[in-house]
Amino acid sequence: MTAAADPRPLTGEPVALDLLNTRWIGDGEPLDLFAGAVGLTRIEGLAIWLESTGLAGRFRADAPTLVHLLTAREALARAVADPADESARALVDAVLEHGRIRPTLTAEGTGERTEFDDRTWGPAWTAARNYLELLDSAPDRIRKCASETCVLHFHDVSRNGTRRWCSMAACGNRAKASRHYARTRER
Repeated sequence: MTAAADPRPLTGEPVALDLLNTRWIGDGEPLDLFAGAVGLTRIEGLAIWLESTGLAGRFRADAPTLVHLLTAREALARAVADPADESARALVDAVLEHGRIRPTLTAEGTGERTEFDDRTWGPAWTAARNYLELLDSAPDRIRKCASETCVLHFHDVSRNGTRRWCSMAACGNRAKASRHYARTRER
């Protein structure tokens, strides 16, 4: 089966945020890559996401994997929305309980191997683990798009850390055009 093109407006973010971005707004309507968005089945949407995140070679696009990924997406959405929410942290921890990192010794030196109690938890665990890595490196750089009509998230890697929009070409441009229109109407 040839994977369909990824229909999402923002891709390429770290795995945790890319998972959150499987829900977006298109033409004013909420869309979900895992709920049959733009004519895809749920499993086709999962296959597209696994491919886009580089996880397709390691994990299968099947119903159990999707169920676990939806669990992780909800946990991450709650944790990102309110980092102080204890129940959200407990949900992320519950996902993380399904895997671990085992230190190894390789011919090149030290290494690590990820292990799962059930491989269908792999993508969900990977996204939750990535969220922890983002929190460790720069929690203040995890952002939601500043547009009131956008639900996308991004990791701000700009030099000065002032990125506000998921995409300057989309949300940023609309905001600038709206401000310009408001100024010209005032005159």
